[in-house]
Amino acid sequence: MPNPLLNEKKLEADRAGWAAPTPPSPGGEVWAPPSAPGPRVDDGPISPWRPGMMTVKGTITATAVLFVLLLVTAGLGWSATEATPQGDFKFPSLALVGVIVGFAAVIALYFKPTWAKILGPIYALAEGFFLGSISKIFNEQWDGIVVQAVAATLAVFLVMLVLYRTRIIKVTDRFRRVVITATLGVMLLYLATFVFSLFGADISFFNEPSLFGILFSVFVCGLAAFNLALDFDFIERGARMGLAKDYEWVAAVGLLVTLVWLYLEILRLLALLRQN
Repeated sequence: MPNPLLNEKKLEADRAGWAAPTPPSPGGEVWAPPSAPGPRVDDGPISPWRPGMMTVKGTITATAVLFVLLLVTAGLGWSATEATPQGDFKFPSLALVGVIVGFAAVIALYFKPTWAKILGPIYALAEGFFLGSISKIFNEQWDGIVVQAVAATLAVFLVMLVLYRTRIIKVTDRFRRVVITATLGVMLLYLATFVFSLFGADISFFNEPSLFGILFSVFVCGLAAFNLALDFDFIERGARMGLAKDYEWVAAVGLLVTLVWLYLEILRLLALLRQN
């Protein structure tokens, strides 16, 4: 899905709202201009320390916190999902609630970024329970598939980070348009599939373990990976442009949303390959 929190229009709007000479953050902190007296702290090549303003290092810290929360509830979701010797599963209703709550938190965060420190953990906790539950179901059907999906997700994340940092992948305006357009198309396809399924129709041909289904899944995994580059770009430019410090949490949630999507797509791809 396209990340609703990290996009070009959002960045420009936030820049307009926070780029005044002395912009107060939602938390009440005030940024002192570079000429102001007082000690300055620098975290090296990542980003300079600026009170009350977004930094790359601060975003990394916020992402780590959310990731830990997600792992905690993922473990709970895994334990709450029961499997019988006959191959049946008891999917906990709380997992479905987690999906709804997580989606609602992301939508609310788009309109209320100043609530990011509250909505971010809510998203991580809710989505983590669902991920743990769905992962347990996949793992019961194909032993070891979750470990493979986690390893592949981390590998893709690291590769994309290296490609972005070395500027092998450059996030240009054209790159953004292509990735966002393609991602919106995939999202609409998934939405149409869901709507038709409510009326008993099945158009989920891309979930079949056929050559087309596998190639489509590979395409979507690649699309999710390219969305990581958009996330990295937003974080870097947001810090450079001096967004309010609360946007560290907004960016952290946005990055986590993309990672969750990437993990689920890789999990689906591996399942298709196991069936083939």
